[in-house]
Amino acid sequence: MSSGSLTVVGTGIRLGSHLTREARLLLESADVVLSVVAEPGMEAVLERLNPETHSLHDLYEVGEGRAETYQAMADEILRHVRKGKDVVAAFYGHPGVFVAPSHEAIRMARAEGYTATMLPGISAEDCLFADLGVDPSRFGCQSYEATDFLVHRRRIDPSAALVLWQIGTVGSVVAAATTQPTGLPVLVEALLEHYPPEHEVTVYEASPYPGFDPLVRAVRLGELSAEHVTALSTLYVPPGKPAPLDLTMVDRLGLPRP
Repeated sequence: MSSGSLTVVGTGIRLGSHLTREARLLLESADVVLSVVAEPGMEAVLERLNPETHSLHDLYEVGEGRAETYQAMADEILRHVRKGKDVVAAFYGHPGVFVAPSHEAIRMARAEGYTATMLPGISAEDCLFADLGVDPSRFGCQSYEATDFLVHRRRIDPSAALVLWQIGTVGSVVAAATTQPTGLPVLVEALLEHYPPEHEVTVYEASPYPGFDPLVRAVRLGELSAEHVTALSTLYVPPGKPAPLDLTMVDRLGLPRP
């Protein structure tokens, strides 16, 4: 096994308070910490835990293709691992959810014989379930990135809940710091194939600060427009109809009929 290692951790959504004890210990003991976080305050928290903290945000240039940016981040992480250092890469939210460079860096490290692991973290979806009182096991839950949902014509079950990520930048393939909702009407049109215009959906944004409420906007699907969203908005679509019941399967499982 080569000297040097990589551990990928998540900082969660809420400033400082979502870091697990395990993540904190690893951050403190790392030779170098490389970070991609959403708030300057979180960067300061990481720097207090380990003075050898360096942001990768300089690689995240507005207008540059996301794929190129993510590869540059993975390459920079591996550059430090190859020096024989114990590296911790810290990403906003859950480090494995909508974080392409974390997965690529781990793949590269393992391919080169280095130890590479990922620790779980709190994602925006976890916050959504808590803030909106959603139990994904009750009706089932489908989760898609908004642009992917459109371009791959994902099939959905309207009797289950639906979570759509990055609705404020739908259709954008470049890094963006602000809302670019030019594709939002296309998204609404696609959803109206499955739900009536009056179906109430929720535009959600988790709060990054303790003591502050999340942004929760309830709006009729047919009225959803750019004024309702930000670059960090997630869309929650509740079930639009009951799920059909397969009585034959109920009988086969020996369950009581409703």
